[in-house]
Amino acid sequence: MYQSIKDEAYHCNMQLPKLGLVLFTFGNVSVADRSKGVFAIKPSGVPYDELTPDQMVVVDFDGQIVEGTLRPSSDTKTHAVLYKHWEEIGGITHTHSTYATAWAQSQRNIPIFGTTHADHLTTDIPCAPPMSDEMILGNYEYETGFQIINHFEAERLDYKEVEMILVGNHAPFAWGKTGIKSVYNSAVLETVAQMALLTEQINPQAPRLKDALIKKHYERKHGGEAYYGQK
Repeated sequence: MYQSIKDEAYHCNMQLPKLGLVLFTFGNVSVADRSKGVFAIKPSGVPYDELTPDQMVVVDFDGQIVEGTLRPSSDTKTHAVLYKHWEEIGGITHTHSTYATAWAQSQRNIPIFGTTHADHLTTDIPCAPPMSDEMILGNYEYETGFQIINHFEAERLDYKEVEMILVGNHAPFAWGKTGIKSVYNSAVLETVAQMALLTEQINPQAPRLKDALIKKHYERKHGGEAYYGQK
């Protein structure tokens, strides 16, 4: 009944070490089946070279286990909150990739310096502030999901257009319509984070990308008359 999302979640999780986005077990991917109201996610603390599709744990959008014998990722409740409140996402990736995490620890948005960034977003990559003591001492992983959602609401961001965020002092989260798209967005976030750091090191006064270039690069991929790639 759930084999297809377990297989997909396994495949997506295995991309993280291949792309250099995780060290040891520092990350997870989940894949949702909205018709069944569930998602499959990596089991907690299991090394990637030991993973199998059948080890993926299936949980509902309240974070309750539906199928599986292993404990799901410690970040499961964060994923559950995002799936429950953002109804158009089908996959979520969380890593502690080096450069994106460094920006998160610096509590800074990643500025839109170049066209690589603009190919994917028209805004800076947002960094939510560190969580309050009350949220940290409460249901931490559950509240992390609301820290993300609340920041999007406060900044008037659309989760369907901005598919990534940094959580202050923590690490990045990315999502998409599918699991593999969330992995792609996570890899883009890490690459852009590295480029932005190098840009500021080379020129601490580097200017933000011109609006005309932001518009051009985003719309040639995502606009109504997009012409990037094949039809």
